[in-house]
Amino acid sequence: MKPFTPKLALFVFVSILLTSCAPEDDGIYFEKINETKQTYSNIELDIFELINNYRASKGLNRLEVLNIISSVALTHTSYMVSTGKVSHDNFASRNENLVENAKAISVGENVAYGFSSAEGVVNAWLNSEGHRKIIENENYTHFGISTEKNDKDRNYFTQMFIQK
Repeated sequence: MKPFTPKLALFVFVSILLTSCAPEDDGIYFEKINETKQTYSNIELDIFELINNYRASKGLNRLEVLNIISSVALTHTSYMVSTGKVSHDNFASRNENLVENAKAISVGENVAYGFSSAEGVVNAWLNSEGHRKIIENENYTHFGISTEKNDKDRNYFTQMFIQK
């Protein structure tokens, strides 16, 4: 009988690692997405409608609301409220989350603060070249939104777009 060699030990270890952690294929495979049922506020619903109406007026496809995007946007909106500043901080993490969990090919993000109406924030985004380019990106297929008020009753917004 041959002695147990380091190469054989490595082979056994890798074989066990690759087979013991594989999910069973029972034909019903659920991806591990933290997509939660979202309840959208009136301002968020109005933003969805205004953005899609604007895109349609430009001959662009209407975007489909995807709850996972809104869930990711919510984490950033809460972050902005807690820090008291509008930012794109940690965008790489949100991008990675959507690539991994929503199968996004590309991701865009618009943020804002202080607007009290959907019309106000959408008009501000459309009057800003950088924000408008994101809204008008013909490759985007889905989007999500999150709005949260701070302790002074001022709105913070995170709107995210993806291409699937």
